[in-house]
Amino acid sequence: MARTAPLRASLVLVTAVGAGSLLAPAAAQAAPRADDPVRAIESAAHPLRATGPGGSTKDLRPLGRMVGDAKVVGLGEATHGTHEFFTMKDRLFRYLVEEKGFRTFALEVSWTTGQRFDAYVRGGPGDVRELARRELSKGPWYSEEYIELLTWMRQYNERHPDRQVRFLGNDLNNPEMGTELFDAVTDHVRRQEPGLLGRIKDLYAPLREVTDGDTHLGLPLAERKRLAKQARAAYELVKGLQGPQHLQPERTGTKFARVLQDARSIMQTADIYAFDTDTPEGVRGAMLYRDRIMAQNTAWWQRQTGHKVLMSAHNAHVGYESRDPNYPKMQGAFLRDALGSKYRSIGFTFDRGSFMATGRQDTTWKPRTVGAAGRGMNEHTLDKVSYDDYYVDARDAPAAARKWLDKARPTRSIGTAYPDGPYPIRLGATHDILVHLHKTTAAHRPE
Repeated sequence: MARTAPLRASLVLVTAVGAGSLLAPAAAQAAPRADDPVRAIESAAHPLRATGPGGSTKDLRPLGRMVGDAKVVGLGEATHGTHEFFTMKDRLFRYLVEEKGFRTFALEVSWTTGQRFDAYVRGGPGDVRELARRELSKGPWYSEEYIELLTWMRQYNERHPDRQVRFLGNDLNNPEMGTELFDAVTDHVRRQEPGLLGRIKDLYAPLREVTDGDTHLGLPLAERKRLAKQARAAYELVKGLQGPQHLQPERTGTKFARVLQDARSIMQTADIYAFDTDTPEGVRGAMLYRDRIMAQNTAWWQRQTGHKVLMSAHNAHVGYESRDPNYPKMQGAFLRDALGSKYRSIGFTFDRGSFMATGRQDTTWKPRTVGAAGRGMNEHTLDKVSYDDYYVDARDAPAAARKWLDKARPTRSIGTAYPDGPYPIRLGATHDILVHLHKTTAAHRPE
């Protein structure tokens, strides 16, 4: 949508000075400089018709060309609680499913939560609101917007039983793993190698008792390290069950790969709790591990299913460069290592508006509001483009735009708690594509 303010300003100028010789100096003074980043970005920008699903998707076709033949597209968010970020993800996912053959929506929620949502959207029992409350109420994605996305996915699958869409949770099993992963692994071992069942059960027994993340964190570090070793030992035993496919297809096929991934997910969760997060080195190690395993889980899913994946996470996690020394390497960088040009990173920016967040001391989710971006911030310049909402390919924008995008400037990057940031970010080095919104509103948490 284009703004009317620039047009109004031009009319005022013409009325004030009249025609003739007085207009020429004003026009010459207003001529854009060759190195003006605003004009350069605007020349490459594509306006958005809407930020929510429904209606024509003609305005998204250039974005479809930017996505190209990517197998995984990381779609970020500058806050964890913005209505327009969530609805734009819904809109873009629907477009990519219907026009580009995408089949999976991935989110930085636990592997088990992903399994439960996947079962629901594929026709499983349950009420979507109760499911969302149970799985998401402690985190930022408990919103009407995500309930609407899950509802659409289920409805789409009812209409297209032969090409169903899937839901992936690519994160650690935190805070509540449940016991279904343990059951899936032990049931497989019982069928395929019953002689190992007792050993697997012994290794998993203490882990099953601490499936809540808060309980796990309350254990002494030495105990957490011992549990991590046991989870790894169980994983290695399960991995050792695989054999030549022509002799033992049940040990190398899709079902075995899923069971092995379940065992791997248990191991990943135990591993991250074994870091000593009371030290700076432990924090950095844990955060590096988390981004690496989220990328590994996403890449594993893409290989196993063959699906094109839209992966939703914070800008910081889908991008290539880290804004925080506690995060040495981001999920987006790991995915680029794994997939090369088959991965795309799309980041969001916004100039002003509201979003849901907790406080630094108050853990209640409530609307927070920020005014227009200040001078010197990336968003201040991006918002000078005459479109309210637009996107631009940072890779092949004009030289003046690429030069401007390559410099680190204060940028909004807000996580769960506010205040947070701004942080120095090189937008062009962090994302392939940028979506800028002029004004945002807070997401809607169910009552």
